[in-house]
Amino acid sequence: MRILKSLASAAAAALLSFAPALAETPVVRAALQLSGTVNWEADTIRHYRFDEANGFSLEVSDVAGAPAAQIALVAGQVDMIVSDWLWVARERAAGRDLVFIPYSRAVGGLMVPANGAAKALGDLKGQKIGVAGSPIDKSWLILRAYAQKVEGFDLAGSTEQVFAAPPLVYKAALDGEVQAALNFWNFGARMQAAGMRPLLTIDQATKALGLDPETPLVGYVVRGELLKTHPGLGEAIAAASRAAKEKLASDPAGFERIRSMMKAANDVEFEALKAGFLAGTPKTGAVDEQAAARMLALMTELGGADLVGDLKELPDGVFLHPGS
Repeated sequence: MRILKSLASAAAAALLSFAPALAETPVVRAALQLSGTVNWEADTIRHYRFDEANGFSLEVSDVAGAPAAQIALVAGQVDMIVSDWLWVARERAAGRDLVFIPYSRAVGGLMVPANGAAKALGDLKGQKIGVAGSPIDKSWLILRAYAQKVEGFDLAGSTEQVFAAPPLVYKAALDGEVQAALNFWNFGARMQAAGMRPLLTIDQATKALGLDPETPLVGYVVRGELLKTHPGLGEAIAAASRAAKEKLASDPAGFERIRSMMKAANDVEFEALKAGFLAGTPKTGAVDEQAAARMLALMTELGGADLVGDLKELPDGVFLHPGS
């Protein structure tokens, strides 16, 4: 009987000693578009418990789109969203403590029919281009800069643009309603699987402009207050993100498990989506802030105040740096 009591006392003591650690485990409330590609990673993190392995708990709620997510983050209703670092820079310049953790460098490209005559961007003069997003979409601005600085013409003035949501641009391209389409990388992968081809990728345009294609545009944006309260949390989120990508890259079962949420129409599209997602994996280490500053200057030149507000230079603290 004494042995049982001793064992019970030891178990109780162990539970009590462990309780404070559980109570202090930070919860990261993320507002993400569950219909988007980011959920492939978030779901992988939670399923394989890469959040727990790195000392935090990830809670995910659905959000209708980027503007709603940004409003929720600024209001403190959530701790983390996915957005681009240009928005983070603009918010930091306005005094809001937000930090960018690279998530993906996957960008799309300008797709044209496989049997089309276009061989270069200039061949699209006088034609109609579908563009996912708005006139200040970052990929569209990079294409405009490429046309102007490399091929010497005004892409916006020489073509007709149709700005719409990604699915609509995708459908218009396949139906032949536009002669070229600039879409998000995942819709680009679907279009290529359906028989279209890239005329010019954003990576190619970025390199031609002297920018660094390794600069990640999209990332997890976290409230700085949370990172200060829990030192090391930013690195933990980055580690969980890397672990999820490594799992998907190394274990075919990882992608098979989330195949239904990828909504691939067939095996060819499934493989294209897998390849596109993994190709966007950011390099490890600190973001090159000089390269980011060069990209910011280009975005400011073409996007103006509608894109960057009064931002003139890259503020301090935009990017998470390991050990900071």
